[in-house]
Amino acid sequence: MGKQAGAHIVWDWNGTLFHDNDAIIGATNAAFVELGLEPITLERYRALYCVPVPKFYERLLGRLPTDVEWQVMDEVFHRYYAEHRVRCGLTAGAAELLAGWRSAGRSQSLLSMYVHDELVPLVRGFGIEPYFLRVDGRTGPSGGSKAEHMVRHLETLTEVDTERTVVIGDAADDAVAALHVGARAVLYTGGSHSRASLEGVGVPVVDTLQEAVETAERLAS
Repeated sequence: MGKQAGAHIVWDWNGTLFHDNDAIIGATNAAFVELGLEPITLERYRALYCVPVPKFYERLLGRLPTDVEWQVMDEVFHRYYAEHRVRCGLTAGAAELLAGWRSAGRSQSLLSMYVHDELVPLVRGFGIEPYFLRVDGRTGPSGGSKAEHMVRHLETLTEVDTERTVVIGDAADDAVAALHVGARAVLYTGGSHSRASLEGVGVPVVDTLQEAVETAERLAS
């Protein structure tokens, strides 16, 4: 099959299509309790958050967590998050934007660092799975970089032209992953990073998913 002529979007999930900030902050604070850390506010989280995640904890602890501490916090985080994500929904307007992009004859896929076996039924439950060529979550241990996953994701999408691909996400790591494979990126301020930290990456930064899609369309034209 040859390359498609149309633009392609690779969507991020957590903090982008899925508005789960409350569950993320709650899970982070639950993990912090295990190390005796004070709770963190959304504003402080967004100012300090980075990947790989152990580096984020280093910013708060003043040192990297030990392997044991990391395992405990990671387990507590995911247990809390799984319990509280049920109260979260899609970002406002997300489903309509996905439908509109597809109806215009363009393609899109979903790549997340969230566990694949939990991601797929969650996406399916919102009724948006048919909009994507692929839905890929993380299958290995947590804490890694998105760039290597982006390489594998796009390698499977043989009909997609990487040069006309735009990654839409809420974290600097989304842009890094896009640039790593030769794609473009647009970063959205509604998720895990502050606008100030996103603007340092050197790609367009927007405040709504509507703006993100409009920018992606321009970048891929």
